[in-house]
Amino acid sequence: MDVSGELQSVVLQSKAQTGLCHVFLRHTSASLLITENADPDVRRDLEHFISRLAPDGDPAWLHRMEGPDDMPAHIRSALTSSELTLPIRDGQLALGTWQGVYLWEHRTRPHRRRMDVTIIA
Repeated sequence: MDVSGELQSVVLQSKAQTGLCHVFLRHTSASLLITENADPDVRRDLEHFISRLAPDGDPAWLHRMEGPDDMPAHIRSALTSSELTLPIRDGQLALGTWQGVYLWEHRTRPHRRRMDVTIIA
């Protein structure tokens, strides 16, 4: 899920012209990602890659408390990131032309996710 717009709104509300936007995801089965925002195939390919590294339902996983995607989601989260720090320039997130910030869900069913956003000006 693209969260770039939500983060940009927080930056605008802060009125910070220069600084940092720190984003922390309060979950262990999802992650934050900066990646290409032009071609959705990039995100599909990333999903395919990480699901090969930590497949759902692998009999090797002992932790299955919430289903066959439980442990793989924790592994995927551990391999990626639960926080990002982004520069703020001229009152805007200083992302590259083709960059977007995404909340990457690692569970098969949707979950409500919470992010803490801190602006340092």
